[in-house]
Amino acid sequence: MVSGSGAGALASAAANLNAVRETMDVNLEISRILNTGLDMETLSICVRLCEQGINPEALSSSIKELRKVTEALKAPENMTSYLETS
Repeated sequence: MVSGSGAGALASAAANLNAVRETMDVNLEISRILNTGLDMETLSICVRLCEQGINPEALSSSIKELRKVTEALKAPENMTSYLETS
């Protein structure tokens, strides 16, 4: 059986977890409205990094740069498959 203080702690933890989920759901909806392309996991990581003191603008710039590099690396593959089908 759970003691009175233990039950209160569990209820508080559950309420805190629900608040965190609700906040992340709102953040994800804002992210989608802004068309960021971030999924829930990536958004969650970004939020945690910002909570730990990472500059949000620097984080945003890093994500944009990583996306550019990824696209640049994919470009030759896309060009090769395009040339093969032409």
